[in-house]
Amino acid sequence: MRTEARGVSGGERAATGAAGRLRGPRAALDRWIRRRMGRQGRTVRLDYPRIYILPSRAGVGFGALVAVMGLGSVNYGNSLGFLLTFLLVGVAFAAMLHTFRNLAGLEVAGAGCDPVFAGGVARFRARLGDRSGRDRWALAPARAGGAGPPADVPGGGSGLLTLEVPAPSRGWLRPGRFALATAFPTGLFRAWSWLDPDWACLVYPRPESGAVPGPEAFIASERGGRFGEGDEDFRGLRRYQAGDPPRHLAWRLLARGQELHTKQFAGRAPSRVWLDWAALAGMDAEARIARLTRWVLDAERAGRIYGLRLPDTEIPPDQGPGHRHRCLEALALLPA
Repeated sequence: MRTEARGVSGGERAATGAAGRLRGPRAALDRWIRRRMGRQGRTVRLDYPRIYILPSRAGVGFGALVAVMGLGSVNYGNSLGFLLTFLLVGVAFAAMLHTFRNLAGLEVAGAGCDPVFAGGVARFRARLGDRSGRDRWALAPARAGGAGPPADVPGGGSGLLTLEVPAPSRGWLRPGRFALATAFPTGLFRAWSWLDPDWACLVYPRPESGAVPGPEAFIASERGGRFGEGDEDFRGLRRYQAGDPPRHLAWRLLARGQELHTKQFAGRAPSRVWLDWAALAGMDAEARIARLTRWVLDAERAGRIYGLRLPDTEIPPDQGPGHRHRCLEALALLPA
């Protein structure tokens, strides 16, 4: 399920506040970069003022070699040495221009981020667009603590870029400032642009690990409820409806090219399960969230119908991926 909403987690706000209190050259550089970037939305266009370029390590070595060749040519009056030196200088200027143009005019738009659990890695997707008709090659994101593979953009087309960012805590996670860089075509220069777009990814709470006792209501539901819709004896087929559990779908009919149907069973219907915050009295808030997260995952895996009661929220009993996401989202966004 893709997440497009905006917001920041408590940990992100704390980190931002700490960064704002920093003093010294690094803080001054951060403020200067923010002023240069201005406000950025979900789509950013890399205009000329946003792009920076400097020689790479290979470029510095290349420049030193050309300088030595130039001094040698002056010292010995070697015309061929002058010719080769000026030729290499021309190649360096052409390489600098092409490296700069590889970024100039590029559009970077957010393409969503799938929710992850705390402790995992959030993968922000970005759509790279080009209106000039030029091919763009070897565009790679980079940031402290995260990166991603390079991407190419065909002329007049688009490419997909992935930025990997650690997700240490639950809530909304922003990628923060990162650089989109390239050294194409020669590697002598590195051009980059700073981005701080308005993207966000939902981070689910980390579920409690190990042997976890189930809620009393869940254990009682194993005895079953009223007779009718159940999961014991096959009764027939009906047309698929949104929210039907995948394990009840008639996949063989679909493979034969027929319309998707859902298998119906008769027997003892499972009782509804309430996962209740109040039932975990005596545990601190984060421990309760971890326990409820584990219960949601276990109930969904077992195919049970479950609801979630939180201090200010009640999600009615249901099942399926959408219901699972609503429950985990409510747990992720609980106040610290």
